[in-house]
Amino acid sequence: MTFLVNLLGFFLFFAEEGGEKFEFGMYKIASELTIPGWVVIAILLLQSIYLIAIGIERFLTYSKAKQQSREYAPKVAQALKNSNIDEAINISDKHKDSHLAMVVSSGLKEFNAHQGDGAISADEMEASKRSLERAIAVKTAELKRGLAGLATIGSTAPFVGLFGTVVGILHAFVKLAESETAGIGAVGGAIAEALVATAFGIGVAVPAVWLFNYFTNKVTSFGVEMENSASELIDYFIKQRTKRIES
Repeated sequence: MTFLVNLLGFFLFFAEEGGEKFEFGMYKIASELTIPGWVVIAILLLQSIYLIAIGIERFLTYSKAKQQSREYAPKVAQALKNSNIDEAINISDKHKDSHLAMVVSSGLKEFNAHQGDGAISADEMEASKRSLERAIAVKTAELKRGLAGLATIGSTAPFVGLFGTVVGILHAFVKLAESETAGIGAVGGAIAEALVATAFGIGVAVPAVWLFNYFTNKVTSFGVEMENSASELIDYFIKQRTKRIES
């Protein structure tokens, strides 16, 4: 408790050296910021806004995908069990936010296009498999949208803050050289600028890295679900082809 009080006192202190008074505060720090310091703060603000926007948008997108996939899976499974491919396609089209629906719908449409009076050839089966692979690749890329930006913020924000720190320290040394008295009032603002830039950079980078890892795990999980659905659908196509050959 004593340590916290002393720490708080350090950041809220005011000192008077050589007739110059320095008071630590956001207004004082803002007034002491140089143009490079403002540029650093502006960049970090833009990165934090992007971070928040992508975080909310991706969270809502993944939540919708998960919810609709839970509703979609049993419905389409029942339709395929009844060998009603047209109904399965219609169900898929109604669940546009589901990652599973997009993949299954693509495979079913390709398979349905090759169905005729005769048996389905091996080449037509291969075309259905390629259609599933393309759908998985497209949906995976869609699910990853914005994550590269989070990774970039997580890796660059600390260096942007470090640049602000270097600028602030240089500013402090310049003021020390120009001042006849080396009091805290002469360099306090510049030092505060350096510390704020570092803290802001770390504060932006940490949640960016956390969100990137969290969303990447989500995309990986969705990818496994799509691969499993594609594999099960290919098994269904093989069974349908076998039935057509036997009949």
